[in-house]
Amino acid sequence: MSLSIRNQIPGTVIAVTTGEVMAAVKVRLDGGQEITAAITRESVKDLDLATGTAVRALVKSTEVSLATAAVQGISIRNQLPGTVSDITTGAAMASVKVTVAGGALTAAITTDAVNDLGLVAGSPVVALIKSTEVSLATR
Repeated sequence: MSLSIRNQIPGTVIAVTTGEVMAAVKVRLDGGQEITAAITRESVKDLDLATGTAVRALVKSTEVSLATAAVQGISIRNQLPGTVSDITTGAAMASVKVTVAGGALTAAITTDAVNDLGLVAGSPVVALIKSTEVSLATR
């Protein structure tokens, strides 16, 4: 299956916490960082997810926000430090490629945000991703 989602980072499930309808699945990415996906219990069952399962964390570029440092006092737990590797800007929107341990992410943010944050290739950033915006696929 081919997907339009370019943010696909490999990892391994390290914990599954199930609730009534949803589950929190913690994944150690191949680069050593951790990310949590909030998915349905049905998806956990359909994908046969358990500790040790190899997965890919999938995130649309429009769901990746960037900060110039780790953010405290926020509910977003997925904060992946990285370095800007490339920026393509348009009149309204920009595509910012970020190298993170074990892979790369692309963030679609406004050109104004790129300018306000002073982002250039080589800038250190933190990619912020809500757990509800992370999908999982088995490899």
